[in-house]
Amino acid sequence: MGDSGTAAPSSQTVDVDGRHLKVSNLDKVLYPLTGTTKADLIGYYVAIAPTMLPHLAGRGVTLVRHPNGVGEPGFFEKRCPSHRPDWLDTVDDPGDKRGAIAACALDEPAALVWTANLAALELHTHMALGDDLDTPTMLVLDLDPGPDVDLSGCCEVALWLREVLDSVDLMGFAKTSGSKGMQLYVPLNTPHDYDHTSSFALAMGQLLAKREPKRVLTEMTKAKRNGKVFIDWSQNTRHKTTITPYSTRARDRPTVSTPISWDEVSAGAEGEPLSFDIHDVPDRVEEFGDLFADTLTLKQHLPQRG
Repeated sequence: MGDSGTAAPSSQTVDVDGRHLKVSNLDKVLYPLTGTTKADLIGYYVAIAPTMLPHLAGRGVTLVRHPNGVGEPGFFEKRCPSHRPDWLDTVDDPGDKRGAIAACALDEPAALVWTANLAALELHTHMALGDDLDTPTMLVLDLDPGPDVDLSGCCEVALWLREVLDSVDLMGFAKTSGSKGMQLYVPLNTPHDYDHTSSFALAMGQLLAKREPKRVLTEMTKAKRNGKVFIDWSQNTRHKTTITPYSTRARDRPTVSTPISWDEVSAGAEGEPLSFDIHDVPDRVEEFGDLFADTLTLKQHLPQRG
């Protein structure tokens, strides 16, 4: 990213792969606890763009914007703003009962810089591509810890889920949520519908809940969640989105939803901290590559419905 200003002025024009963008309020603090500014956020997305963009390509993106930083309320934006640059395309998003809407197509580094300039601190994507909204390319299980459970408990449940997947010759990939929990993705990249992915995800959760009733549940009832991990299987529907790999989160710190290895999941189950922010993740990618790369190409088939 190059700029036309000097001494990092609050607003300037930047060059991102030949796209000229005006970015503003670069010294705006978006994360007061860490002093992280909009300039820092933009710098992260420039660095992570080559790794993150394949996970955004072709999918409708919901922006979670916090123009005044994480200390103030933010808002969701599904429809791509009309003031977007003329080079920024759109992709179909399931939208609402009135039909599909045009979401932002984030398919190049400049698009990520543009969203960062909007203070979009979170990017959420669908399980399906915009050109085939009824065909999920993957299944997701969101592991959400209840009271008195930390990330180590989620890691333990993820390892149990991996055993279930192994039993039916499926591979899963784990990532932190960037918040309290984590997600487990099962790439498909073969024809499936949401009824199939949803019912299989529920069956996996119910199997574990029956086996480990004191540790796992599949109902969202808050009164039952103390000391347990909620396996949220309901993300596998046409309209729901999940935090995109490598997206920042609107938390106290600029944490990132970060792909992790199964060795790290095992270490996490033993209490190893698994929280990564915008300063950690580019170095991780340089060392380990994209631990989620195979989710884009690995072809798998869920067991046939009975």
